[in-house]
Amino acid sequence: MLALDFRDLSQHSDVLRLRDGQSVTVRFVEPQDGAALQDYFRSLTSGSRYNRFLGAASELPRSELEKSIHVGDDNRFTVIVMMKVDGTERVVGEARYAFEPRSGRFEFGLSIDDRWQGHGIGAALLSNLECRAAAFGAERIFGDTLRSNSAMIGLARKSGYSFAPTPNDWKLVRFEKTIDVAPADIPCASWRLAATGGLPASMH
Repeated sequence: MLALDFRDLSQHSDVLRLRDGQSVTVRFVEPQDGAALQDYFRSLTSGSRYNRFLGAASELPRSELEKSIHVGDDNRFTVIVMMKVDGTERVVGEARYAFEPRSGRFEFGLSIDDRWQGHGIGAALLSNLECRAAAFGAERIFGDTLRSNSAMIGLARKSGYSFAPTPNDWKLVRFEKTIDVAPADIPCASWRLAATGGLPASMH
């Protein structure tokens, strides 16, 4: 288990530039973000929630919300994508990821606000996640999605992921990629966190 100080985590955020010139900030979720994160999930269309949860759900289950806002427990992390909309900072995306030290694999899931899909936020977030995986020393990055989730499949395909059936679940498809990221290529918060000793020595 990785215990992290949220006062330190607040320093480790990434500003990502989108293809239209706008920017978004990706930062670790904090305990006080629980209500905003839940409101974000409730605001998604039923289709987007179905794709993200791999089944029907009207909101993030309370037990999962509690896990999401405690960053670092069992090497699991949650980040939110913040964007200024009409002068107010709003959550427009999120991702949850986990590192498996024994296998060297990094698993993730993500979603983008329906109103902001098609602006390049998903591609920017995916590149950022690949950098975070590299900071852990991961060898492979992967995710599972519904075979009907054409948006996620299209994003993964454009980003160079290969596809295979998800073990033991015919409804899902797994997309996976070898990690080949250098710090200079995609600088991200996890590199800085590792450099300051925020990640265990075995992970950087």
